[in-house]
Amino acid sequence: MSAWWTAWQEGFAGFAWPWAWAALPLPLLAHLLLPPRRSSVQALRVPWGARLDGVASVDGVRLHSAWLLPALAWILLCASAARPQQLGQAQTPPREARQMLLAVDLSGSMSETDMELGGQVVDRLTAAKSVIADFLQRRAGDRVGLLVFGQRAYMLTPLTLDRDSVRLQLRDSVAGLAGRETALGDAIGLAVKRLREQPEGQRVLILLTDGVNTAGVLDPLKAAELAKAEGVRVHTIAFGGSGAGFSLFGVPVPIQGGEEVDEATLRQVAEATGGRFFRARDTGQLAGIYSELDRLEPVEVAAAPVRPRIERYPWPLGMALVLVIVAWPLSRIAPRWSRT
Repeated sequence: MSAWWTAWQEGFAGFAWPWAWAALPLPLLAHLLLPPRRSSVQALRVPWGARLDGVASVDGVRLHSAWLLPALAWILLCASAARPQQLGQAQTPPREARQMLLAVDLSGSMSETDMELGGQVVDRLTAAKSVIADFLQRRAGDRVGLLVFGQRAYMLTPLTLDRDSVRLQLRDSVAGLAGRETALGDAIGLAVKRLREQPEGQRVLILLTDGVNTAGVLDPLKAAELAKAEGVRVHTIAFGGSGAGFSLFGVPVPIQGGEEVDEATLRQVAEATGGRFFRARDTGQLAGIYSELDRLEPVEVAAAPVRPRIERYPWPLGMALVLVIVAWPLSRIAPRWSRT
């Protein structure tokens, strides 16, 4: 019993609603302020009634049934209403390493069929989806969001621990969904707006594009200044573009009319924000880049253990009900006290 009481004292976290104890003196105030209850007229009077009272109950029973048990029950009810809480065993919360936004270019050039994936020639967006989906699989603990951009930038998925939702939204995205042009600056600006409220040191943007800034109202370098001011690291990936092509019977076939990737601007954006610039001309290089990002932005971080608060109000509530059940038959056999 002493060991249990010691453990309870060590884990006692107080009362969630301590103001409930203000109801404790209510029965006493009611007894003092309300007029006394008048007993009904007795139908039969006998001279030995007083002796029968003494036989029917003893002083101890009368005392308990009159006020002691109800008083204890009321105290326990007040304790239950105050919601006593106990600290549970220490638990390690889910690890959360980064607040990471993935910005994916959906401009018209992402539909160019010049990438090889699984022995087949596919468009750039399909290749990027495959690599990014594998990257998401390894980011357990991160809160990840998906931003897409073309002529305008849109937030498809807010920051969430549900990576499956992000993966589904990415799978359903199609080239040209956000317009045929490329608004790099607007995409960075929208990402900064979404990340600015997140914890410092965890704000990360990974931007993948295969073109140059041809739309939007915000210049990419100006957007990089905003990202730097808000502590957002921007990793930029130039995908496809110059030198990209596919192999037809072993002969490289270049894509005509494709836009060059603005490597210089993407490099400046990354360097200004403390991020890294990467160049990927095929799916293999892109997969290697996301593996490198895993190393640059590690998932696991030390998480401080916490002790959850466990509600213990059922204990005093149950004890109060037991006292009420015990006091009720005693009150039937013992005469009730009344003020005269």
